[in-house]
Amino acid sequence: MKHDLAAMNSLDIYLSNLTNEEYDKIKHKIGTRKSKSMPLLSWDIYRDGYHKRMTEAKKRIELETVLSFAKEFNWQNDLEIAFSENDYEALIITDKNQNIIWVNDGFTSMTGYSKSFALNKTPGFLQGEKTSSSSKARIKSKIELNKPFKEVIVNHRKDNSIYKCEVKIIPLYYKETTHFIALEKKVV
Repeated sequence: MKHDLAAMNSLDIYLSNLTNEEYDKIKHKIGTRKSKSMPLLSWDIYRDGYHKRMTEAKKRIELETVLSFAKEFNWQNDLEIAFSENDYEALIITDKNQNIIWVNDGFTSMTGYSKSFALNKTPGFLQGEKTSSSSKARIKSKIELNKPFKEVIVNHRKDNSIYKCEVKIIPLYYKETTHFIALEKKVV
């Protein structure tokens, strides 16, 4: 069986090097193989690994960006732990008045809004008629407590379609809170 497989592979290589005219002369001498076609798994494995490496690289770059903000503003938070313990798609950094100073590419993918559009706005622009007033009130009161928290909220994309979003908000501080970071992911 092993010899047959090697012979078939050699035949495949030989045939692939023939011109059309050469192949036409010998094709009647070649028996057809009765074999099942196999899916091309190696490309699937490569693609999955590539996607994973690209996602990890993006997250490292995002962490480095957030750490550069931390250095600039002297935040005392251990942001590396926050990143390792929380899954997210979108990142938003706001000042203490909740004006957006930075978002990642995942924010644009999730919401449809560009980074430049989001800057200097509050995250409230993502809320709309399907956003419950009770979830807005809970978020507001939890922000005032100045402690990390998670909340689920219904937001609106640029095209006005809705999505449910789990938001983890962490106050960022140097002596007192100076900024907030929101780690967001869509939920079903």
